[in-house]
Amino acid sequence: MGNWVVNHWFSVLFLAVWLGLNVFLFVDAFLKYETADRYYYTRKILGFCSRTLRKQLDHNLTFHKLVAYMICLHTAIHIIAHLFNFDRYSRSRQATDGSLVSILSSLSHDETKGGSWLNPIQFRNMTVEYVTFTSIAGLTGVIMTIALILMVTSATEFIRRSYFEVFWYTHHLFIFYILGLGIHGIGGIVRGQTEESINEGHPHKCAEYFEMWDDHDCRCRRPEFEGQPPESWKWILAPVILYICERILRFYRSQQKVVITKVVMHPSKVLELQMNKRGFSMEVGQYIFVNCPSISPLEWHPFTLTSAPEEDFFSIHIRAAGDWTENLIRAFEQQYSPIPRIEVDGPFGTASEDVFQYEVAVLVGAGIGVTPFASILKSIWYKFQCADHNLKTKKIYFYWICRETGAFSWFNDLLTSLEQEMEELGKVGFLNYRLFLTGWDSNIVGHAALNFDKATDILTGLKQKTSFGRPMWDNEFSTIATSHPKSVVGVFLCGPQTLAKSLRKCCHRYSSLDPRKVQFYFNKENF
Repeated sequence: MGNWVVNHWFSVLFLAVWLGLNVFLFVDAFLKYETADRYYYTRKILGFCSRTLRKQLDHNLTFHKLVAYMICLHTAIHIIAHLFNFDRYSRSRQATDGSLVSILSSLSHDETKGGSWLNPIQFRNMTVEYVTFTSIAGLTGVIMTIALILMVTSATEFIRRSYFEVFWYTHHLFIFYILGLGIHGIGGIVRGQTEESINEGHPHKCAEYFEMWDDHDCRCRRPEFEGQPPESWKWILAPVILYICERILRFYRSQQKVVITKVVMHPSKVLELQMNKRGFSMEVGQYIFVNCPSISPLEWHPFTLTSAPEEDFFSIHIRAAGDWTENLIRAFEQQYSPIPRIEVDGPFGTASEDVFQYEVAVLVGAGIGVTPFASILKSIWYKFQCADHNLKTKKIYFYWICRETGAFSWFNDLLTSLEQEMEELGKVGFLNYRLFLTGWDSNIVGHAALNFDKATDILTGLKQKTSFGRPMWDNEFSTIATSHPKSVVGVFLCGPQTLAKSLRKCCHRYSSLDPRKVQFYFNKENF
């Protein structure tokens, strides 16, 4: 009877683990769907809610990773529980002492006799490995485990940064994982006593008289068991439908014709593409997915839009950072070849959409991470041109950190135009921007020092001088907090995780405990 209780609770454990796991899968699929077309509209719907609630939308990737960790944990628990259970099955099948577990394990697997078996190990010489690779539950379990291991290992930071194609293709093994999850319980390896058998003799009573089951005078009969119906498909059905709908929507949008109106090659191997697409509408800071079928028909890569919503085109800047981007830049550099066909899906929402909801905004871009803020600065220029009185933002601090001087030329004209526009409108203090060069030598520093007294910077041609090194964030935040003692400050970053940790700490450190005084809210771009 004790073994029956143990096996019973193992079954309960399996069911509880997988139910919880499928709830996570459902919510994760819903949030991934939200990052698609509805993400933009959901942010608009939540526009009247608190910043804390709206900011949760920007943690979708963090939630995705947490779900992955929980799936790994639950999978490990599930496998370990099965190993213990199969060890019990094996020992019960080998038992010849006429005990309860021995009799239950000897119940027939013959379907012509009812197939009322309880132990999946049919014969004494049958191994656990044989059951694993010949049963539906075992085979799908192995496939799902292998797929999960490959997806998790290929999703590490090093693989994603260095071998994106490996990450991209391997991550699509989730299709086999979901299919396996849907049919994992079809074999009925988790079994329970039939209702008719329970009515004939309750297990708590009849377990004590198992030696008399075959006697005609005994009121207890041999119990009959049946496989529990599979339940997992009910939990994954809704996410699968949402995913299929989202893929159909993305396929439809990606097939709409994209016209490339202008191609610009910038220094430091950066390609600018200006494009038009029927019905395309964007907000500042959003991004799109780009595919080039001639390079790879299946790979889609995210790029932040660098154009403003007020412009009659949308643009992206692509830096060479891997095989796909290098091949794309090389294809556009060929002068006598036709322009490659580009497919675009999006745009998709990001944290930067809320930049104009803050009285004071701090924009921090590292290298090509400046792209979302180029869109914001362009939009500001257009708002000044149109004398937009609805602009809530009163002050912007912009920090651009680059390793090489050539990178500053990407948006040099934009910053020059902003300088001129703000001077003409008498709003010189609206934009405070700082450029930082981290990759420099003594020759560059000496050349800059000799020309320091000139009206414009020798490296960029702008009025703002280039600083060498990295920003002293404590000093910067202290100055901002002092200058705006009662303002709500939004800090926006598009850059590495190490910089994000520093800025997040500064936001907490320099936010006042008094909610009526200065408050810093940290926002980071996630792709």
